[in-house]
Amino acid sequence: MSEKTISPELYKLLQSVDTPTVCNAIEVAQGKRGFANFTRKTMLVSTTSNPPMVGFARTAKIAAVEPPTEPADVIKARRMQYFREMAAGPRPSVAVIEDVDFPDCIGAWWGGVHTAVHNGLGLCGAVTNGVMRDLDDMQPEFTVLAGSIGPSHGFVHVRELGTPVSVFGMQVAQGDLLHADQHGALVIPEEVIPDLFNSINILVDTESIILDPAREPDFTIEKLELAWAAFEKART
Repeated sequence: MSEKTISPELYKLLQSVDTPTVCNAIEVAQGKRGFANFTRKTMLVSTTSNPPMVGFARTAKIAAVEPPTEPADVIKARRMQYFREMAAGPRPSVAVIEDVDFPDCIGAWWGGVHTAVHNGLGLCGAVTNGVMRDLDDMQPEFTVLAGSIGPSHGFVHVRELGTPVSVFGMQVAQGDLLHADQHGALVIPEEVIPDLFNSINILVDTESIILDPAREPDFTIEKLELAWAAFEKART
């Protein structure tokens, strides 16, 4: 997008539907199956009490298994620059952090302190292939979708800022629009954003052709056949 923004109406709608619905709606907008820029592994979510994460990506890479080889003052300066980068950019925003130690991640970047700090800086949540901890002390309004849970921070430090990252097969560039919940995360293609509001509503209306009769007490195979024929016609 030339300007990193979404309309209030689209933002509200995206917060009201789950990530599988958005995944399907992207295909409605594209007019075909095959959308593939989503996470490919079961992930762990810190809370299901918040709306889905919807926001523009703020990206970084971290590591924790080995101590950093750069001077301590360089590492400290980069960490503070990391916070500056997270505080910058369009809103709403989501931190998307690749742990380069994967699949042997041991250092929890996300816990009580960092969820409070990032929430205070205006981010709504984080998506990572790495580790989270302090589950009872996390900022309640901030959702983390992580690859694992662990007790240690290891030698965790920032390696890169603002570069493209990969989280369980999902490729993310700084500024990409994300949708994420307990099912996983996806990147909304820039070209479908203008059509996404209508695509979500079309999808919901089409699914109601099946769901409404299926939830009635007198539902039968004959009613399913009629409903499914109407469903298939609406999809074509």
